[in-house]
Amino acid sequence: MKQPEQPNDENRKLRKSLQAMGLVSAIGVDLAGCTIGGYFFGKWLGSMWGNQGLWVGLGVLFGMLSGAAAIVSLIKKVTRDSDE
Repeated sequence: MKQPEQPNDENRKLRKSLQAMGLVSAIGVDLAGCTIGGYFFGKWLGSMWGNQGLWVGLGVLFGMLSGAAAIVSLIKKVTRDSDE
């Protein structure tokens, strides 16, 4: 029975480099997207309930925290996949 070819070191290095580039890009997009989403969510809440500055600040803070949580989850998934 024929064994599947093992990836050589060049392919493995290229795969790890591309994976690192994807992770860094995903972190930036994730944090920026959540922060901007939090800003607009806070602006919307401020237009409904008044005191827009407070709601925008809370929305941005919530967006940044949710972005950080998503980044931690993403890093855990990537490191788990690379260990296997």
